Amino acid sequence: MPTRVVIVGNRFQHEGSTASASELIVRVEMNLSASKRSVIIDDTTLRDGEQSAGVAFTIEEKLDIARQLSAIGIPELEVGIPAMGDAERASIRAVAALRLASRLLVWCRMHEDDLQACRNLGVQMVDLSIPLSDEQIRHKLGSSRKQALQCIRYYVPKARDMGLEVCVGGEDASRADVDFLRRAVETAQDAGAQRFRFADTVGAMEPFAVYECISLLCSVTDMQIEMHAHDDLGLATANTLAAALAGASHLNTTVNGLGERAGNAALEEVVIGLEKLYGFELPVDLSGFCELSRTVAHASGRPLFWQKSLVGEAHLLTKPVFTSTACSRIQKTIRELIQQNLEERIVLCWENTLESMLCKKCLRIWGLT
Repeated sequence: MPTRVVIVGNRFQHEGSTASASELIVRVEMNLSASKRSVIIDDTTLRDGEQSAGVAFTIEEKLDIARQLSAIGIPELEVGIPAMGDAERASIRAVAALRLASRLLVWCRMHEDDLQACRNLGVQMVDLSIPLSDEQIRHKLGSSRKQALQCIRYYVPKARDMGLEVCVGGEDASRADVDFLRRAVETAQDAGAQRFRFADTVGAMEPFAVYECISLLCSVTDMQIEMHAHDDLGLATANTLAAALAGASHLNTTVNGLGERAGNAALEEVVIGLEKLYGFELPVDLSGFCELSRTVAHASGRPLFWQKSLVGEAHLLTKPVFTSTACSRIQKTIRELIQQNLEERIVLCWENTLESMLCKKCLRIWGLT
């Protein structure tokens, strides 16, 4: 269980012991100044973003969005579902023909026809998706756990033989039995997959559980681990940040959080959160992101709501977008926060999340969120 820390006034209690505010500040500042870390953004605006009801990009729109994503430094792009038909495959080939710096992926069910549709598209990797929760295995596939593992063993080598790198997509992995999830990951690695995608398909997770699950997966496999979050509970960005802290190597995002139902983790929120709150180093330049945001909003027919974080009109009216002012004040604000004799009790989880939650409290006090 995580260590519980309770801050009361200018002292904190830690499993029965107490320490001064200055001691807490030192420990927080040590966490904030930890060694730089990196993670790879695999943006799925052109795949999962387009799966949002009523959204269908033209080829010209897809090419424009792909160019802009690559131009700001997004390393990987998931660009479509080949089994959707000739027009979809043509759009994927058109994106590949741009010869962008970004690596390209496509999404595919573990089905023979789906996999054959992935031939000769000019992409580097395929996400072979398979339901892993008992609910979806039983009701969606009419199958069993044993058959799901057999599918992994069968389709991963076939995709490798086609010259594709393989990410096994654990659909609804967030509701899967933990022991079975471990077996699926081990099976994927043994079959030759390079990556495993942990998909919170129904958006049912919260950050602490995500941290535990991703930490577990990282401990049982040498494969890359990718987080795919949905925003049904408003936690997609928080869950994605938690996955990065737990050791995930790849993160799925979409521009503006576009996606099925409530959407996905927003690219802009994830990048800013990783860099400014946790000190990650990413090769992403968001200085031109507003143009990309507007492009996706227009192409999808989903205008940004007024109070959308970072790119909404309310945010832009009150301060420059993507300002670093808040983050440059964080350590000073932490000190002031603790020195103030706050009447409220702030309950924090010490294990790897103290600095984040303090930062959020600081930003609220400064009026910057």
